[in-house]
Amino acid sequence: MKRILLLLVIIASSVATAQEFTDTRIKEMIKEYRQLDRGPYKSINWFCPDGTIRDAKDPCPEAIGEGIQHASYKKDVEELARKRNIYFAEILASNKAWSFWDGNNNHSRVKQYQLGKYLESVDNGWIQERSKFYRGAKQIEDEEEWGRKFYYTILSDNDLVERDFFLIRESLRDIPHDGDTNLAQDIRSLSKVLAERHSKFMDIRIKIHGNPQAADIESVKKWLDKNEGDISEQSKKDFNKLMSDMQEFFEPVSVKDLSKMVADWNEGAYIRTQTEWFSKFYATETDPAILVPAAANLMCDIKTNIKDDKRGTRRTNALELSIRLEELIFQQAGSWEPVDLQEHLDKIYSLSEALASAGYVEMWEWDAIESELFLANGETIKAHELLDFINTGRSQVEWGTGMVNAIYGDVVEQYSQFEPKAYGFYDDRIRSSLLLPLGDAIGNLGGLVSRQIGLTSQIASVNNVSTIRGLNPGYTKGELVVVSGNAEGMQVDPNKIYIFDHPPSDLKPVAGIATVSEGNLVSHVQLLARNLGIPNAAISIDNLNDLKELDGEEIFYAVSNRGTVVIKSASDMNDKENALFNTASKKEKKTIRIPEGKLKLDGVLPLDMAAVGSSDSGILCGPKAANLGQLKQLFPDKVVNGIVIPFGVFKDHMNQNMPETSGSYWDFLMSAFAKAKQLKADGKSEQEIIDYQLGELAILRDAISKMEFKPSFINALEADFKSILGDKLGNVPVFLRSDTNMEDLEEFTGAGLNLTVFNAVAREKVINGIREVWASPYTERSFKWRQVYLENPENVYPSILIIPTVDVDYSGVLITKDFINDNENSITVAMSRGAGGAVDGQNAETYLIDQEGKGLLISPARENKQRKLPVTGGSVMEHVDFDTSILTSQNLKTIREFAKTVHEIMPGSEDGSYTGAWDIELGFKDGKMYLFQIRPFVENTQAVNSEYLNSIDADVDVNTALLLHKPIAI
Repeated sequence: MKRILLLLVIIASSVATAQEFTDTRIKEMIKEYRQLDRGPYKSINWFCPDGTIRDAKDPCPEAIGEGIQHASYKKDVEELARKRNIYFAEILASNKAWSFWDGNNNHSRVKQYQLGKYLESVDNGWIQERSKFYRGAKQIEDEEEWGRKFYYTILSDNDLVERDFFLIRESLRDIPHDGDTNLAQDIRSLSKVLAERHSKFMDIRIKIHGNPQAADIESVKKWLDKNEGDISEQSKKDFNKLMSDMQEFFEPVSVKDLSKMVADWNEGAYIRTQTEWFSKFYATETDPAILVPAAANLMCDIKTNIKDDKRGTRRTNALELSIRLEELIFQQAGSWEPVDLQEHLDKIYSLSEALASAGYVEMWEWDAIESELFLANGETIKAHELLDFINTGRSQVEWGTGMVNAIYGDVVEQYSQFEPKAYGFYDDRIRSSLLLPLGDAIGNLGGLVSRQIGLTSQIASVNNVSTIRGLNPGYTKGELVVVSGNAEGMQVDPNKIYIFDHPPSDLKPVAGIATVSEGNLVSHVQLLARNLGIPNAAISIDNLNDLKELDGEEIFYAVSNRGTVVIKSASDMNDKENALFNTASKKEKKTIRIPEGKLKLDGVLPLDMAAVGSSDSGILCGPKAANLGQLKQLFPDKVVNGIVIPFGVFKDHMNQNMPETSGSYWDFLMSAFAKAKQLKADGKSEQEIIDYQLGELAILRDAISKMEFKPSFINALEADFKSILGDKLGNVPVFLRSDTNMEDLEEFTGAGLNLTVFNAVAREKVINGIREVWASPYTERSFKWRQVYLENPENVYPSILIIPTVDVDYSGVLITKDFINDNENSITVAMSRGAGGAVDGQNAETYLIDQEGKGLLISPARENKQRKLPVTGGSVMEHVDFDTSILTSQNLKTIREFAKTVHEIMPGSEDGSYTGAWDIELGFKDGKMYLFQIRPFVENTQAVNSEYLNSIDADVDVNTALLLHKPIAI
């Protein structure tokens, strides 16, 4: 009996040890460790050079060399690191440099260390709430010595300096190596803690958080003098520490001593000579209009010349100098009050240059847009030129913010699952950088110019409206929902307006949308919003936080064709705005009927894609297959072979008896929609009707997923794989793309609503993929988007396009016009690394390409992973870097020439029956361009032609000339 009990104990212990580290369990671990004196640590030990671990009172023998003393981890902490690569309370001295660099895991350990430091600063020590007092757990001398060796090692690698400049430079703020501290983070964290403890301090805390200046020290002192009698001794100590930290942070950088930081560089080295000249020439300079540009130039010199010396020691010192110069600019920027328009332009240019030199913008990106921000001196400047300048300046804030999110996103998202405070790391990082003063400078210039020409967004509760720009025109009214953090998987209400930090990838219809992370202009979600006239805008994280004041209120939201944005409480709407929602006005909304009468459903076998053309669209198959078949005929070397499963095959199988019913699959579908119409006639609510339909469609989807295929169809498909794709079914990696008759209708594209099966190889995967694609029009998301515009959504027929996989190096979308500025002389292209990213809404590299093939960079890519398509099927995500562009100058010229050719020879363009732009999906593999889809580019003309939207900024004259050197007060 005792043996049995012992065995049970051993088994129970093994089960506990082997327990998975779920997010719930990690939450429990954090809670437990916060209450323990030793926190995540087990004991203090000696760690000897030969790898042995000895008790704290038993030092390493002299014979094996001097060891180091620090804490050892609890077993669960070690297991968590081993099983989930999550590292808590890292002791740096216990690591090897390359293990901590963690290159195979996208440098996760470095970023986790930085995130852990942030959490400790904002949450009373976080996991080390009590163990921060555990004596001997860390020896700061050992940590700093390790940090120095770490940077000397990492920075000696040229490739890492090039690829990971931003991360390495940012980590210098957090990893101890020279007795330094991250004062900016400490100040924000402590002011936040004090405001939570004393609500009357909140106004000062908001000022420190949003626009910190040396004058804030006096504000804190006055507040403390006034309230000293009402606060605890601990709070008094904390307020005094806050003032001390602020005093140190705003202590003027000693310009004359900066040259000492790179004195170890060779005499005559460019970085050393430039720094010596800077220290000497500007030693007594106090004018920020002179100091900031000069410091930005020196930062740029460091960034572009740091590899001149290969020694990691010298490169570390150069980066320390770069950070010191950034602190100087941060201090001086708030004091720089431009006296005229030219100085406003100079300030934004200098801050943007410094931002790029700090790694927030890659140098190739900066080179691409520098000329747009460096405007030649003159007497006057046109308003539209200033508006373009402001847009470019705003883009630098967006690109820099995107860099923070892209580099740290994987770790922040991982930690947010078990520690919600992790999400604040983004904001903390952004506010401690030059993104803060640059955003303010752009806001100031934007406000000035807008007032001069009368072009001002009207947005309640938002401080800096210049950081908001309209993307899609439209207007709506509804409850505002402000969503911080990642909204993946969130359920949305089609009658509400949503402000997202990161919108869900499968976004269902909403009344209006604004996002911090816009993805890219030609993603499926953006195009759907544009098609349906849903107002859509890009905002900053500060704008999102400001708009929380309106969360839950009914608001009016409009975006004009020029990008002016109106957001106000519904109670503040004027008569013209109220009239938009009168019953009489609602008939303005156009609905579309699918022309089912022209369908040819007698073809019940697959077709060779090369045998179909544009004229078959909506008749035999959807526009993807029809138009790609047309492209195959016109550009045979740029289009792969393909197989089309036409509408008739789908209908033939839907006419089969549906198990557990008295009729066919098609009968079931028609009955569901007929019943919905009856429910509407009976006065049932819209939600009741939708719930009924979704329930019936779920039953239908499940039935289709098990549907039997007719032998004649399968035999023909197998034969076509061999004759058209070159090998038998089960050997060829393919894409199965849904292609319905509801796509590319007038003013409705249907882009991305139905399923694409990625890179299927196995026979069963392909066969099941056909069922999945046939079922996809009946998903909740597809159904809800269709319901917005289609009169007869029950008559949706899916065909399927099967094409062999091309494991592209990069892929994306081409729109054969500049739809941003409604300019038909330029084209728009968005490209992501790997497969499918641009259409899925990734932050893609986007250009406007003029008639000569020269590209204007609108936004760089900010996705640090790409999807690759192995020959074995499926997909894998691989890490990528941002230090080089995706598209080459030759790619841009190739795309421009192809766009011209498309308009010359596509049947609709050639015969004049179609005069609009084309929406084309394409990719490059080993420099060769492949075409995957072409369809008409669909826009919502009702929104574009709306009398109200046109009236918002109708009186603005963008050709107004403004004096550059006339003194103007903000």
